[in-house]
Amino acid sequence: MIKKARIQFAKLPDEEFDNPLGADTGAAVIFGVTGGVMEAALRTAVDTLTGKDNENYEFTEVRGLEGVKEATYNINGLEVNVAVASGADNAKKVLDAVKNGEKNYHFIEIMGCPGGCINGGGQPIHTQSEWATTDIKALRAKALYDQDKSMAIRKSHKNPMIKTIYDEYFEKPGSHKAHKILHTSYKPQTNTIK
Repeated sequence: MIKKARIQFAKLPDEEFDNPLGADTGAAVIFGVTGGVMEAALRTAVDTLTGKDNENYEFTEVRGLEGVKEATYNINGLEVNVAVASGADNAKKVLDAVKNGEKNYHFIEIMGCPGGCINGGGQPIHTQSEWATTDIKALRAKALYDQDKSMAIRKSHKNPMIKTIYDEYFEKPGSHKAHKILHTSYKPQTNTIK
């Protein structure tokens, strides 16, 4: 369609576009590696539970490419138990441990791909010899954590666009309106196909 319309991108005039997703944060960057969603959530949880803008941005206990990671953090007197699982087998282990009453967590992160999205189907394909001689997942994880460290804003709740959305529309985090619009619920469906 582009060729048929004879659009030449190099010759298009520059124009100002809106930015619907806003600025990104270091917390958003690390979502792609196992433990990243947990670490981003912990950054916000610590600030929320302490009522302070804490300088500790890194929760290294939930980092790494192991299949299951566990940690306990004392946040303002509350012992917060967390678990991170990557890969379906490890997810099953964690969920079975909770179901059987062996483990009790406040928050669980599960990534379907071992190592997280850095090892997902959308990543560049490498040869067997590259996989055999290079720890590609570790390099990808390091790149995300390095980018996180270089970001001016490293906490999700500090993103100016997110703050504006809450101020102007959702009222505040945890409000009834935010909960109603942003949360999903599920219910069993009956098969109506005949």
